[in-house]
Amino acid sequence: MQKTHVIIVAGGSGSRMGAEIPKQFLHFAGKPILLHTIEKFYATNAAYNLILVLPESHFGAWEEIIQQFNCTIPHQLVKGGNTRFHSVKNGLALVNDGFVAVHDAVRPLVTSNTILNTLEAAFIHGAAIPVIESTDSVRILSDNGSVPLTRSLLRNVQTPQCFDTSILKQAMQQEFNQEFTDCASVVQKAGFPIFLSEGNIENIKITTPLDLKIAECIRTQFD
Repeated sequence: MQKTHVIIVAGGSGSRMGAEIPKQFLHFAGKPILLHTIEKFYATNAAYNLILVLPESHFGAWEEIIQQFNCTIPHQLVKGGNTRFHSVKNGLALVNDGFVAVHDAVRPLVTSNTILNTLEAAFIHGAAIPVIESTDSVRILSDNGSVPLTRSLLRNVQTPQCFDTSILKQAMQQEFNQEFTDCASVVQKAGFPIFLSEGNIENIKITTPLDLKIAECIRTQFD
């Protein structure tokens, strides 16, 4: 069995949510979003080495949440960086072997199947990410206005993004680039191919008040 590390990146400020507290601490189905996310990975496999990356200014709030909700899930807390790239790099400093999954803290509706299938694909291919088909028509801006893209060739990217630790560590040695929107873009820039695994459509990223309402509706379907 491959050792698996899970880096949960929680650097959001809540600005787009219009909230006074970071979005990962907002309540969803009775508990902070971040707590749901950690519980999902722990329920999937209690042997995962969980690493939570938070801004240092959020450490105190997280400790209060742990106490309030009696969270006993083992995890390591790491100071976040100025960007997602640097936050992942800080979390990766605690990883030396096996495979690593990097997940957005505000994706609490990821399923165990998505986690396990993406990890299994990474075990085989070295780097894998969950994706779903695009249901919207999409256009790309150009100097002449905009042009449509072929929807059947597009995929929406989710997390967790899973990698052989040695591959991700090598990729993260690159200098930060504004084009690095996720770990997959960093790894591909380093020359490694990315395998696409099937995600779950419910696995939305909660960043706006509307996202939170949608997530609440989705959650009721499982209760």
